[in-house]
Amino acid sequence: MQIPLQIRFHKLEPSEAIEAAIRKRAEKLEQFAHDIISCRVTIEAPHKHHHQGNLYHVTIDIRTPAGEVVVSRSPDQHQAHEDAYVAIRNAFKAARRRLQDQLREQRHKVKVHETPPHGRVSALHAADSYGTITDSNGREIYFHRNSVVNDDFDELEIGAEVRFAEEGGDKGPQASSVHVIGKHHIVG
Repeated sequence: MQIPLQIRFHKLEPSEAIEAAIRKRAEKLEQFAHDIISCRVTIEAPHKHHHQGNLYHVTIDIRTPAGEVVVSRSPDQHQAHEDAYVAIRNAFKAARRRLQDQLREQRHKVKVHETPPHGRVSALHAADSYGTITDSNGREIYFHRNSVVNDDFDELEIGAEVRFAEEGGDKGPQASSVHVIGKHHIVG
């Protein structure tokens, strides 16, 4: 870290043991993310109840060249936070996940789930066991009876909405794995 680790105790007496646990977790973060500029950790015990122990609140603010990661673990989110060490562990686990996400974004390795191609059945030739789909761009795509999933070819109607995998065929684009879209679907 370019700026030394900052630890702040709020509504709580400073503890060398708690501070050591925080330092140990921060060192592990540094091994994972080498470019941490600064890290500030605040631990507080905001409520003092007679029937249950103090519920610790931990906030971690990490700055890297790519931006800021702030993690806050509140007691109302997790009853196990009656133990300061559990609250610290959970906050640092969340911080590590956020740093991993940030690193993936920097490396452009964020998974993007593309919506499969979709369209509507525009022609059916049952005697010859094929049909065509007009995709969302207006292109005509051939499909064979065997490409329709769950043997639904005989139940297809012109205008039925479908999604499919596209591949090159001998005479142009061809659809494989044609799925009839039901009423419970999401098409982007």
